[in-house]
Amino acid sequence: MTLTTLRLSKSDKSVSLRKRGEGQPVLLVHGVGMQSAAWGPQFNALSDLYHVIAVDLPGHGGSDRLASGSQLPDFVHWLHDVAITLNLGPVAIAGHSMGALIAAGFAAEYADMVSRVALLNGVYRRDSSASEAVIKRAAEIREGKIDLETPLSRWFGNSPADVAARRQVADWLGSMDREGYAVAYDAFAHGDATYASEMSGVACPFLAITGDADPNSTPAMSDAMAAAVQNGRAIVIEGHRHMVNLTAPDTVTAHLIDWLDQPAAKRMAQ
Repeated sequence: MTLTTLRLSKSDKSVSLRKRGEGQPVLLVHGVGMQSAAWGPQFNALSDLYHVIAVDLPGHGGSDRLASGSQLPDFVHWLHDVAITLNLGPVAIAGHSMGALIAAGFAAEYADMVSRVALLNGVYRRDSSASEAVIKRAAEIREGKIDLETPLSRWFGNSPADVAARRQVADWLGSMDREGYAVAYDAFAHGDATYASEMSGVACPFLAITGDADPNSTPAMSDAMAAAVQNGRAIVIEGHRHMVNLTAPDTVTAHLIDWLDQPAAKRMAQ
């Protein structure tokens, strides 16, 4: 997974990414505190079949940050800049966590540029208690109070696969640009309902995957997102938490291949 750095056409910011393979383009977008390498299992498997591009989010890996105060639409517009720069579209987009919010927003704003969308461990309309907790955490991160142990304990269990993935994720979190992390996390904390009312306009094949033991990106959220779109399906992976693409890589990859093989759907009249 060799990194490439490009200048974006519209913003002139630098973006780092990994790309390999030929055929249908598939764009992979990771979550807050991660990097494009977090898609390793899926990147390796899917690039044998498709043209796969895994990007580093702004302020992550080798990509330039967005400005302080940027919110979810700014990340969606950044991804549009990436797609334009790479001449992608229609493109299949799979996003994890914050990447899922960005992917959903992209599908809502730029429907003609999306062939299908998959959301892994996505959040959708948090309840008031969950919303207050994540906004509080975002404020703490902005103040420089970085607690990595709490999310790691939420995201992983004690299975061998969880333990191995946790070590790698801890390394990525520990190497984060602190300002880039704070900007992205604040957008993540406030973005769970930003595009919720526009989901009914998403007509392409839509997949929502989460783990049955993920307390923040819950099965109920995946079900609600799949019900909100025109051509949606929700899958819950038993015995897994927030990092399903790393702890259940073969299962996730198989579901993504099935999603990529689905015929495109026509948009219904609104």
